[in-house]
Amino acid sequence: MAETNYLTELVGVFGFPVAENPTGVMQNAAFRALGLRWLYLNFEVAPQQLGDALRGLRATRNFRGVNLTIPHKVAVLPYLDEIAPSAQVIGAVNTVRRDGDRLIGENTDGKGFMRALGDDADIDALGCSAVVLGAGGAARAIAVELALAGARTITVVNRSRDRGEALATLIQRQTPAQARYAAWTPAYQVPKDSDLLVNATSIGLFPEVDTLPDIDFSSITPGMVVCDVIPNPPRTPFLRRAAEQGANTLDGLGMLVYQGAIAFQMWSGYNAPVEVMHQALAAEFNP
Repeated sequence: MAETNYLTELVGVFGFPVAENPTGVMQNAAFRALGLRWLYLNFEVAPQQLGDALRGLRATRNFRGVNLTIPHKVAVLPYLDEIAPSAQVIGAVNTVRRDGDRLIGENTDGKGFMRALGDDADIDALGCSAVVLGAGGAARAIAVELALAGARTITVVNRSRDRGEALATLIQRQTPAQARYAAWTPAYQVPKDSDLLVNATSIGLFPEVDTLPDIDFSSITPGMVVCDVIPNPPRTPFLRRAAEQGANTLDGLGMLVYQGAIAFQMWSGYNAPVEVMHQALAAEFNP
C-alpha cells in the first residue's frame, strides 16, 4: 500500500489589518500550477500578539514561513535568528523563511522591484541617477536595492524632512551610492539628468485611483524610465502622464509578482511560475 501523506505545508502573511491583502491569490495559484500541497493564508495578528504568532510558527514544523505587512515589518526583527544583509540595511523584514529550527528575515520588496526593472524593462541600475518619491517602507527597500546594485546617485524626495534625510543618510553611509534629500515642494521638478523616477508612495492606490503625485510632469524627459509601486490599478494616471512625455513606464504589478516569486522560491525551493502568478493577480484586479 502506498504511503499516505495528508500534511499540508503552510505559509501566509501576518498583518493587522490583513483582510484585503491579495498575495494568497497568486501564491495559491502558483502552488496549484506546480501540484504542491501548500497553502497560503492571511493571518490577522495584533501588534501585541506578534511574539506569540512567531512562537507558533516555530512550533509548527510544516509552517514554512510568512510575509509581514503593516505594522510588523520592523517589530518582527527581535524575534528572528538571522537577518539578511540587505534587510539589515533597510531596517525592515517583509518575509520570514524557515531554515531548520532557525527563522531568517528577508526583504523581497526591493528585490522584486529590481527584478521587474531588469526582466520587464531591461534596465541595469549600474551607474544610473535615480529619483525616489517617498521615504516609507517601499521607498527604503527600493532605494537601498538600487544603491546596492550600483546606482550612482539617489535623490530622496519627501515632504517630511526628517524621514527623507534619514533615508538619504542611510544610503550615503551604508552603500556605495551618493544620496541626497530634496524637499517635496508643489510641482516638484524632476532633475533633467535623471535616468529613473520611482513613485514609492501610496498616492494612486485603490480607491484613490485618480490622485497624482505633485510633480511637474513636463520635467519628465523622453527616454526616462518612470516606475510606480501601485499594483491596483496597474496602469495608474501617474504612468499615463509619464508616457505622454515619452517616458518608458513600469507598473507595480510586476514588482508585486516578482517579490512574491522570490518568497515562493525561498519557502519551497521551487522556481515560481511567474506568468501564472501574474495572470492570477491581473484577473483579480480586473475581473
